[in-house]
Amino acid sequence: MTPPAPARDDLARALAPLREAPGAPRWTAPDRWHLTLLFLGAVAEGAVAPLVAAAGPAVAATPALTLRLAGAGRFGSRRRPQVCWAGLGGDVGELGALAARLARAARGLCLPVEDRPFRAHLTLGRWRPGRPGDGDLPDRLAGYRGPSWPVTEVELLESHLGSTVRYDRLAAWPLEG
Repeated sequence: MTPPAPARDDLARALAPLREAPGAPRWTAPDRWHLTLLFLGAVAEGAVAPLVAAAGPAVAATPALTLRLAGAGRFGSRRRPQVCWAGLGGDVGELGALAARLARAARGLCLPVEDRPFRAHLTLGRWRPGRPGDGDLPDRLAGYRGPSWPVTEVELLESHLGSTVRYDRLAAWPLEG
């Protein structure tokens, strides 16, 4: 799920003063920002079509959603931060219910699903292991509240890791509510 350009642009402006801060993470480019509802890792080519078919009803059961990017935090400890993220506001409970339905659909296909609760967030950057990181940096965005937007679709993205990360859109479902 990709926030619309106005929401990404607003957050990018709020994040600009932190980009060169000492101990900052490697920032992700705003055009790559997306909300991950379910991370599956490598999925065999033969399982993609069944996954697309199973995800459709999970998305169709979702009411209309309105979200906003709000606040920030980190995964990892203050002394060893790993991921800097922006939080979400709005219909986060319904978003979590959608994530749970997608996880059930994937488990029904015997795909490995992480066994931890869904935490709505947008990854802004990652700290390099073994390098000094300022784990307090996300606190500077604690009061951030971006513009609201209606969620119009849910996407299935395939990530390709390398020197630059690329995302290919494999499928999308409209969210009509």
